[in-house]
Amino acid sequence: EIRLSLVGSEMCIRDRSIAEAIVKSDVDCEVYAIGTNSIATCTMLKGGAMYGATGENPVIVASRDADVIIGPVGIISADSMLGEVTPAMAAAVGQSKAVKLLLPVNRCSNRVIGAKKLTISEIACETVEELRKIAK
Repeated sequence: EIRLSLVGSEMCIRDRSIAEAIVKSDVDCEVYAIGTNSIATCTMLKGGAMYGATGENPVIVASRDADVIIGPVGIISADSMLGEVTPAMAAAVGQSKAVKLLLPVNRCSNRVIGAKKLTISEIACETVEELRKIAK
């Protein structure tokens, strides 16, 4: 079973869609909703995440314990996502030994060159496909 930390932020609709797609998939994993804010955490829990926590310390702890971390590319950039990602959060995620599935969210001065324009549901499907590859 994969221990998966889903790190969410200000884009709550995306966070819930990703959580729902993972929970509905056949990938054997425990989904932890780790929000940079309480709204993101609640939204991921509504999407089916099993556990939830909010803030800097949960991001640090989850990064240490996770097999896979999923979140917007901004989770590895201090002060991104409207300042929600602290330097400690970015360092913890960036230094984690977990496989990181970074979602192409072109906001807050982070631009992913070469990323396709995908809908939220397409991003969710591609995320689940990557998880299947990791789970094998």
